Amino acid sequence: MKITILTIGSRGDIQPYVALGLALKHAGQQVQIATFKNFEPFILESGLDFYPVQGDISSFMSSEVANNARQVDNPLKLLRSFNQMKEYVFDLQKDFFDACQGSDAIVYHPGASIGYFIAQHLRIPSILATPFPMAPTKAYPSLIFYHLPRFGKLYNLLTHKIFENIMWMASRSPVQQFWKQNFGKKPENFRCPYGMQTTKKLPTIISCSDAVFPRPEDWPEHVHNTGYWFLDESPDWSPSEDLLEFLEQGPPPVYVGFGSIADPKLALETTQLVVDALNLAGQRGVLSSGWQGMSIEGKIPDGIYLLESAPHTWLFPRMAAVVHHGGAGTTAAGLRAGVPSVVFPHSNDQYAWGQRVYELGVGSKPIPRKQLNAERMAEAIQEALGDNVKQAAKGIGLKIQQENGAEKAARIILENCL
Repeated sequence: MKITILTIGSRGDIQPYVALGLALKHAGQQVQIATFKNFEPFILESGLDFYPVQGDISSFMSSEVANNARQVDNPLKLLRSFNQMKEYVFDLQKDFFDACQGSDAIVYHPGASIGYFIAQHLRIPSILATPFPMAPTKAYPSLIFYHLPRFGKLYNLLTHKIFENIMWMASRSPVQQFWKQNFGKKPENFRCPYGMQTTKKLPTIISCSDAVFPRPEDWPEHVHNTGYWFLDESPDWSPSEDLLEFLEQGPPPVYVGFGSIADPKLALETTQLVVDALNLAGQRGVLSSGWQGMSIEGKIPDGIYLLESAPHTWLFPRMAAVVHHGGAGTTAAGLRAGVPSVVFPHSNDQYAWGQRVYELGVGSKPIPRKQLNAERMAEAIQEALGDNVKQAAKGIGLKIQQENGAEKAARIILENCL
């Protein structure tokens, strides 16, 4: 069978789908991932087929639209941000459509909602594969409302409906425009597709652990919390000698990295803040430069290692704690490693992950990036290194390490859809 996976975003958004694709490939399927051309080497080296989609994610991340997205801290700002992204989304639709020709099933990221309508057009199954909980429930609010005041079960349910429609709004008109240009009409059954992914042939699979967000009782039968889809490091990867030497020179350091969300214009300022905070907390540090989110001019201070990149699966278990922005993938990797987390959310669902880490007792109370200074960061790091937090982090890490989320998700796809 040929399965095509449609996904968009940064490296952290793409990686879970590569893990899922490899699980499907190991089960004997032909798997193709359609996404930005930036990720062609990464996907091909992983052993999966690749279909290029228009757009340059690195250029987008330096655009004004991306800068606005970095400042989203409430649902209204998210709505405006997604509305601004429409012009970027239209060009993707044709490539996604072409990528799916000849496929036997389509797996799609919520940001590639055309996947549902392509599958309907081709009369093949579609699978909504989301890297965060995305199915209406009364149990808790949707992620973009999660850090805000709570107003009961019906309110929780409403927030999920709002979030689904905000996600749908970003691609609704581009999908409709593409379909009208090519078929002279809107797709059949043209409405928000996410709520229709609740049957055996049209399931929803979620890359999340029951240890983090337990599966709500009011989810439909064919909405699955599979466990996280982790991509372990390549057998060919090995750490540099100087990194190994740094780790051996003293106690486990604190990892600090803000991924692709960090603003390169503030790299020096952010780095100095982090260095000052680590000094105040009395900790050594491994600083991840990400997409130029951190930079050091001149001599690197003692006790600091500036890292370009390393697999989180290898690095995080060797850290005393992980300090990050609260991206879904980084949060999952930190939880799996069994070490405390310190989350400084910048935008979007990062506030939810920071809040959830704190609720689970595996990290310090989150502090929004715009409220951050060296003293607050140092206090948060020291809080996270408390014995109770370390013990709780170790416990949840052991639970997540026993899960095989990608394999479970692949099995659901194969048993129900093909």
